[in-house]
Amino acid sequence: MTGPIVRRGAALGLGAVWWWAAVRLAVAPDAGALEGAVAAGGWGLSLLPVHCVAKSRAVGAVAAGRWGAAWRGKRGRGEAEEVVS
Repeated sequence: MTGPIVRRGAALGLGAVWWWAAVRLAVAPDAGALEGAVAAGGWGLSLLPVHCVAKSRAVGAVAAGRWGAAWRGKRGRGEAEEVVS
């Protein structure tokens, strides 16, 4: 029960700190490196792919080595043989 509360509280607190830094950078003439670092760090964290799953569980994931085999010209399953006339 306390796990979700702590997570939400941490997310809310860190979000408030990020907004404080972003607004201070935009409005205050004396904003400095601390605000810039907090704002850049929060923006950088937003770029992380948080909805990732293991490749073995991903829907439509390409098997390991498939692209290399295709590049070398090896045939995979389900490909028709080339007819030579």
